[in-house]
Amino acid sequence: MTHDPLKTRLLEARVPRYTSFPPANRFGPEVGPDQMAQWLGATPPGAPVSLYIHVPFCRRLCWFCACRTQGARSDEPIDRYLDHLAIEIGLVRDRLPRDVATTALHLGGGTPTLLSPDRMDRLAAMVEDAFPAHPGREVSVEIDPCECDGARLDKLMEIGLTRASIGVQDFDREVQSAIGRHQSAARTARIVEGLRERGVGGINFDLLYGLPHQTEAKLADTLRQVLEMRPDRIALYGYAHVPWMARRQRLISESTLPDATERLGLSALARDALLANGYVEIGIDHYALAGDSLAQAERSGRLHRNFQGYTTDATERLIGLGPSAISRFPQGYAQNQAATGAWQDRLAGATLATARGHVMSKTDRAIAFIIERIMCEGRVDLRGGQDDPDMLERTLPLARRAIEEFPGIARLDGPVLQAGSREYWRLLASVFDTEYEDSAGRYSMAS
Repeated sequence: MTHDPLKTRLLEARVPRYTSFPPANRFGPEVGPDQMAQWLGATPPGAPVSLYIHVPFCRRLCWFCACRTQGARSDEPIDRYLDHLAIEIGLVRDRLPRDVATTALHLGGGTPTLLSPDRMDRLAAMVEDAFPAHPGREVSVEIDPCECDGARLDKLMEIGLTRASIGVQDFDREVQSAIGRHQSAARTARIVEGLRERGVGGINFDLLYGLPHQTEAKLADTLRQVLEMRPDRIALYGYAHVPWMARRQRLISESTLPDATERLGLSALARDALLANGYVEIGIDHYALAGDSLAQAERSGRLHRNFQGYTTDATERLIGLGPSAISRFPQGYAQNQAATGAWQDRLAGATLATARGHVMSKTDRAIAFIIERIMCEGRVDLRGGQDDPDMLERTLPLARRAIEEFPGIARLDGPVLQAGSREYWRLLASVFDTEYEDSAGRYSMAS
């Protein structure tokens, strides 16, 4: 073990990923259908909104995944889901001003491409009838190459696809067998080629390091194959082994996982390979080609972070639809019933499916600003965007204590905090999260 206290902290800590503040596991029952309805109704006329639709179904359940998903061997549960999604869209639409338009639509999962072309048509019609598209709207969809074909790609283009996110994880066969996901590089390349032939200008890949049986040689080979396909963006996540939260991960033997030091080596190898091949770093775990809009946003200080990771989406209102989906408003967060059955039962009673959330205080908003800017830029004015005039007085001692305890984590220039290396940004963000507890039962490894 290293004697560098900062490096030691990085290897040992478990820290929130801060795709929101507060993290979703701290949401509580104080936010329900009535609060959600109030926030929808308070949306100013003409305000832009983003939509996230969670499609919770997969034909196969990958063992590494900690997302809210369920198996669907037939189309019956999918049709039942669409029936209830139509109800939810209607309930949300009725509570919004009539001239609200969507600037972004994201279909996530689960496996959205599990939907047949006619079911995609049905979903798209629901959305278009209720939420007119703002000019230039971005439509992004998570694609599983094993559950996608030319007909589905054609249909996605009809509904306005502009960006595709493709899960890769790792192409090594031993690694894939250990995580319950079999997907060849050749099949992935065919989908990438099909997207480009149809004019899709944005292709994202998701990669994982820290997987069972993963070595530097195996990851290097996966990266070689990925780089041949030249995706516009790459999200490089550390695998979060949280079997106490995701029971399917109990199928993965912990003895096959790289240790914390090995994880850092895998992360560094991937970083070096991507930087050497024309990608630029975005935040703590994303990479993009220099001409990509995410890279442009990072350069100009317009980068944001939400539940889908780093984004150029600056809208204040993100409406989540489907089981477990999370909505974000200036006033707070609202999350739907997580289980599909409970979500359907709530909607069958003509009631919004909100189950939990968080009402943002003035202090919450200031801390959220500080954490987002650290996670996006690595620097922040500790006055918290001027939302709370006392914020500097509260945050400056926290920053000084962290700098003293962990030399190299950051430096101060008046009220501006400048973070050190990107690998420490999550740790630095946690300094300002006074409710954070470093508990193995709540968060993933920081390394």
